[in-house]
Amino acid sequence: MTDMATGRLWGVGLGPGDPELVTVKAARLLGEADVIAFHSARHGRSIARSVAAPYLRKGQIEEALIYPLTTETTDHPGGYQGAIDDFYAECALRLAAHLDAGRDVVVLCEGDPLFYGSYMHMHKRLSHRYVTEVVPGVTSVSGAAAVLGRPLVERDETLTVLPGTLPAEVLAERLASADSAAILKLGRTFAKVRDALDRAGRLDEAWYVERATTGGQRLAPLAEVDPDSVPYFSLALIPSPVNAAQAGPVREAEPATSAGGPGEVVVVGLGPAGRPWLTPEAQDALAGADELVGYGPYLDRVPPNPRQRRHPTDNRVEAERAAHALELAAAGSRVAVVSSGDPGVFAMASAVLEVACEPRFADVAVRVLPGMTAAHAVASRAGAPLGHDYCVLSLSDLLKPWEVVAGRITAAARADLVLAIYNPASKSRTWQVAAARDLLLEHRAPETPVVIGRDVGGAGESMTVTTLAELDPAMVDMRCLLLVGSSTTRAVKRGDGGQVVFTPRRYPA
Repeated sequence: MTDMATGRLWGVGLGPGDPELVTVKAARLLGEADVIAFHSARHGRSIARSVAAPYLRKGQIEEALIYPLTTETTDHPGGYQGAIDDFYAECALRLAAHLDAGRDVVVLCEGDPLFYGSYMHMHKRLSHRYVTEVVPGVTSVSGAAAVLGRPLVERDETLTVLPGTLPAEVLAERLASADSAAILKLGRTFAKVRDALDRAGRLDEAWYVERATTGGQRLAPLAEVDPDSVPYFSLALIPSPVNAAQAGPVREAEPATSAGGPGEVVVVGLGPAGRPWLTPEAQDALAGADELVGYGPYLDRVPPNPRQRRHPTDNRVEAERAAHALELAAAGSRVAVVSSGDPGVFAMASAVLEVACEPRFADVAVRVLPGMTAAHAVASRAGAPLGHDYCVLSLSDLLKPWEVVAGRITAAARADLVLAIYNPASKSRTWQVAAARDLLLEHRAPETPVVIGRDVGGAGESMTVTTLAELDPAMVDMRCLLLVGSSTTRAVKRGDGGQVVFTPRRYPA
């Protein structure tokens, strides 16, 4: 693991007991270490070693740090504490021998190494002499709260953590003033802890959690637990008072139910391509939706979630799609209607709002969330062709006659506006680009810059800068957007070989 002259000391937290709650970093270190050290009682069985077992490899050196005593008496001159201090000093010497030889040592610790962890005794004796790192782990308190399914603290509440070894009167005093509390080190202290909870008036709130997250896990109201059945690896928990009305641990999920009132339709702009173009507000709306409605290829941009129902439709049934979304919302669903680009620009927002104004949907809430438009995306790739006044129009004559389209092109050309042209062509519409070009040439110079942006943000993105006279309709398909410059728009080659197109902010006098 290291090329240093001396080894590195690692204090590695293993979490509350479930090997799957070992962190990724801890698992890597367990497999890489030269030496694995762990504490145990004189029986030699180590909970920490059993949790780490799936991540260890053959050939590693194991140092079993076996306590000389636990609760029994001793004839050591310094009593129990003297015997334990000598034990820790001896363990530190054993680990130092490996570290001095250049071997990396991982000391295993249940829970978190610096949260009532056995590792801290090695840390105090060795960390000033060797390069040391502590890898935190999920604490027993967090594990207990998780399996109990009860929040520990909310809002401005405080959490009090107490060892059961404190005197009974101290426990009772601190429990009486605590919001939430966790009491560790039960075992032989359980009867005292139970009495302290009773004296503090908190016994009915307390839960008993034994061996949280493991196969031997046990949960029960603390008042019902037999003191003779309590092991050391257990704790008492008083969860958040905000949730005191909750009767017990969450044992199984209950089916979700509708609130009964109408839901909501949110029309979401996806931007021109993938997730990088999606606003955080739009991401939040998509994540919270029960139903997703939209044109199939646009709906495919939203990652699937089995919790959500998807309703893909053809691109030519906007009114039907809008009505379907509103009907789902009226039944109580949160519905996201997706649009490419911005939903208010030749997209679904107007279609949804038009249907939503029918009396039958009067009570259904509708929101519109903006997205990056195709015009702005293409403009950003080219430079700043929309830097001055511009107009946006569609060449499609499916929803309006060509005479209207032609009149608007001519009006924009006469007004010297930059044009952002949507829907320039399709499989069934191939002549409009040439017709629009010819109309514009009646009022624009042949050298007017034209930008053709195709699939901006997608895998097939391409950008072409040409002139109005040289605009070839064959280069344009349904995935393109055109930007036609005004009389002041410039296409300039720069020193790096690139070309930028921009329209100055100042207009000639």
